[in-house]
Amino acid sequence: MKLTLETLLSTLPKVQKTYLPRLEKLGLLTVGDLLRHFPSRYDDYSAIVPIDELSVGETQTVVGVVESVDVSRTWRKKMIVSTVFVRDDTEQMRCVWFNQAFVAQSFPTGTTVRISGKVSSDNKGLYFTNPACERASREPTHTGRLVPVYPETYGLTSKWLRWQMQMVLESLQELDDPIPCDVRTRLSLPELLRAFWMVHFPSSEDEATLAGKRFAFEEMFLLQLRSLILNAKWRRSQSISLPFDEIVVKKFVHSLPFPLTDAQRKTSYQILCDIAKEHPMNRLVNGDVGTGKTAVSAIATSNVAHHGFQTVILAPTEVLARQHFETFSRYFPALDYCVGLFTGSYRQTNRTQGQLSRKEMLSLLSDGSVHIVIGTHALLTDDVSFKHLALVVVDEQHRFGVLQRARLQEQTTRIDDGDKTALPHFLAMTATPIPRTLTLALFGNLDVSVLDQMPRSRKRIITSVASDKQRAEVYSFLRGQISSGHQAYVILPLVEESETLVTKKAAMNECMRLQKTVFKDLSVALLHGRMSSKEKESVMNDFSCGKTNILVSTAVVEVGVDVPNATVMLIENADQFGLSQLHQFRGRIGRGTEQSYCFLFSDKSQNHRRLRALVKHSDGFSIAEEDLKLRGPGQFFGSQQSGIPDVAMSSLMNVKMVTIARDEARALLKIDPTLKKHPATLSVVSSRFSRAHIS
Repeated sequence: MKLTLETLLSTLPKVQKTYLPRLEKLGLLTVGDLLRHFPSRYDDYSAIVPIDELSVGETQTVVGVVESVDVSRTWRKKMIVSTVFVRDDTEQMRCVWFNQAFVAQSFPTGTTVRISGKVSSDNKGLYFTNPACERASREPTHTGRLVPVYPETYGLTSKWLRWQMQMVLESLQELDDPIPCDVRTRLSLPELLRAFWMVHFPSSEDEATLAGKRFAFEEMFLLQLRSLILNAKWRRSQSISLPFDEIVVKKFVHSLPFPLTDAQRKTSYQILCDIAKEHPMNRLVNGDVGTGKTAVSAIATSNVAHHGFQTVILAPTEVLARQHFETFSRYFPALDYCVGLFTGSYRQTNRTQGQLSRKEMLSLLSDGSVHIVIGTHALLTDDVSFKHLALVVVDEQHRFGVLQRARLQEQTTRIDDGDKTALPHFLAMTATPIPRTLTLALFGNLDVSVLDQMPRSRKRIITSVASDKQRAEVYSFLRGQISSGHQAYVILPLVEESETLVTKKAAMNECMRLQKTVFKDLSVALLHGRMSSKEKESVMNDFSCGKTNILVSTAVVEVGVDVPNATVMLIENADQFGLSQLHQFRGRIGRGTEQSYCFLFSDKSQNHRRLRALVKHSDGFSIAEEDLKLRGPGQFFGSQQSGIPDVAMSSLMNVKMVTIARDEARALLKIDPTLKKHPATLSVVSSRFSRAHIS
């Protein structure tokens, strides 16, 4: 049977059907999937040690002859114990396996074996417990070498995966390499098939490292190619040119209840210049919490509405969509422009009272009556159409699911706005400050604007790391703030206790405890993601208007909640969150003119050093860089939010590699813009990142 990377694992004769669901659980469907299931580490069993030189507690390898085999059953637990006695030229030792009766049959007396494992000792001498063992006559796979250890699942061991890797690699003849030969030569990278052997069965640590670099570069190189191709395609597209009307924009800016920062002015000007062009804008506004991204988008919207065109603003949650609706309704009086809200639960405008039916709202969008519509992904359904859509704004774009994000721009091309040739301008916004290396790697096809200035009225939030010993003191401080007329948040990582996390506080229990024992005389409310939209709205309305003194919440409060009167935040089990997420939480306070305070509770002293980065830094970009160093990009974005293979994720902090990959991608597209001369590269670029967010 001739194998290719596309061969289904279900067709391989040596893969039993019982293993297929387990493989699928790891996302392994094809031979290519299997080979790209890279080791998470290597156990070094390469050094052969005489038995009389073994060291207790060390992981070592011996070669010897089986002298005797014993199979017994323990009296208490009825457990099968297989004991094999092995001797080399120096000494004899025991090898013990539990509930593995087949071992005795596999290695009969007189067999020369190679055994690797951790050395233990008792009153009978040295022994191995459940070691890896294979006949010394065969090529090393599980012993006597650098042995790969893979991410596993129930019923799928690294040993089984090693057998399959070896079988598959021995059956492959040659592979089309997505990295062009001249690029590999220039960078001294191994070709694809050799690299697979090197990463799964390396002869040395250097060989494993080189293979890892090759695959990291490959993913980054292909990612950059895809990004550059999308960017070129986007720039070849036509859009509606909306000239920058300086008089109209200045009038709108003067109507805002606050002065703009220099960063807001610069970013707004970049956006207004973009939408004046005849090809669609494709820009990311990367700004810290509180730097005024909403105002920047509103300035662009004012110019679009003035020219008689429509704007869509997409938010990841109904809470955030409703808040934007209220903000834009204040910015744009109903007499001037119609602002609409369109989510799964709400359909209304600033010109109508109460709820509208879906049919009524769809009609207002399609006939152009609504100038600015704010909603969730409900706006991306096929029955939504517009009369003249010119601008799509995606707020907190990193919080959309992988498939939604990757296809968002593609879906804007299907929008029925009466003009089949023109694409809407596209503006993405995120309050997660993204370090430069990640911006370069992941958002290369977007023009990036950075909002790195806080409004002058904002005071730096005083942040402290606290332990349980200081709890009474912190509660007393919180009560004093509330007595002064302010409000507070208490943030927890869980909604309710679970069996595996019983020691961690849960929002439901904590809300009840605070209300009944600590703050009996105050109003304490609960907010979490499992509430319905109406329940969330009711809780937030009570908190916003001051009816609630303390809001206990899970991570749902991270985005969009804006209550200037809240000046205190307590974050329980702070060590469970990443630094960037903690900074997002902290951004919910300090939104007024009063001094605000954030307390990070953690009883794990080893995490206090990490948390003190929040005490030291107040700007999100410094914190994001620190978070990236500590947790890596996979955790920085969250596995469900990235859609990018781990091997590429691990290279994102390597600015040099990202830069080289981008330069090589640019050079290749310069000589072969459509990649027709490089079919192997084109094939992988077209398919590999269909699930990844790269735009």
